[in-house]
Amino acid sequence: MNPFDYIRTTDTADAVAVLTERPDAVFLAGGTNLVDHLKLGVTEPGLVVDINGLDLTDIEGLDDSGLRIGAMVRNSDAAADLRVRRDYPMLSRALLSGASGQLRNAASMGGNLLQRTRCVYFQDTSTPCNKREPGSGCAAIGGYTRYHAILGASQDCVATHPSDMAVALAALDATVVVLGPHGERRIPVDELHRLPGEQPERDTILEHGELITALELPPPRAGRSTYRKIRDRASYAFALVSVAATVNVDDSGPKPVIREAAIALGGVAHKPWRARAAEAVLRGAEPNEETFLQAADAELAAAEPLDGNRFKVQMARGAITTVLTELTGGSESKLDDTTEDTHE
Repeated sequence: MNPFDYIRTTDTADAVAVLTERPDAVFLAGGTNLVDHLKLGVTEPGLVVDINGLDLTDIEGLDDSGLRIGAMVRNSDAAADLRVRRDYPMLSRALLSGASGQLRNAASMGGNLLQRTRCVYFQDTSTPCNKREPGSGCAAIGGYTRYHAILGASQDCVATHPSDMAVALAALDATVVVLGPHGERRIPVDELHRLPGEQPERDTILEHGELITALELPPPRAGRSTYRKIRDRASYAFALVSVAATVNVDDSGPKPVIREAAIALGGVAHKPWRARAAEAVLRGAEPNEETFLQAADAELAAAEPLDGNRFKVQMARGAITTVLTELTGGSESKLDDTTEDTHE
């Protein structure tokens, strides 16, 4: 590990000011991602600004019946919060699907959003990686790609975003509150992360010095919701494919009709992938297998899998249809009380 300067701050504005003045500075929250990168040599900051003393640890209701979660709230605390479990159980389940209990106890909500890809080539400094060293090439293309993107990738990067939590937040239409050198701004979660394009080294639209201070959730939606993660083993594994979904069915007429649906996918793109094409097919349609397959196919029509991850297209198709079937009552499979979101 290379030497670096270290300071600890207890003032949010001071933290932003210090980082803004130093182009080689980084924030340290839970450290579950940054410390690994320091050890691996993936990142070599000149200054580490420890923000664990910031007063950003509250979970509080908003005037519109939504919820505000401070950026330094630990993942375990957010997942266990009664309001989160009651009104946003999709988020609670996504948080509990990530990492291990020990890591969830350390990881922060803001840091979880900003974690970097777990692409093996990004983490191996002996291989070329445009995300780590722009212009050096992408070793993943033509290499081991089981965990890589099938949507929204580019010739410069095929990595995927690793967060479970961010997928649920995308489906919930959450907002990220950010403080920077030019003041505060609010960013929809779906707009926070970037597709790789020709600049895969930029994970988000945040500017240097900007600090996530909170996440804001809108009022709970009517309907049912859940989060499902498909992975190689039951714990401590990143998603091959994951689905966060909310479906509201109107059954007051002669035939049930899907009034509204929100779907986000994980493990398939450089960012949490909001499934807008699938949602468009679902609105106003009858909740049945044919509709769900049409929705999945509409979303996956743009998929460009690699030789090592072609299975992900069929896996995503199956995951989308299975989740939609469960949420609309078309399956005997039961969602337990901690994962089902029902609001009338």
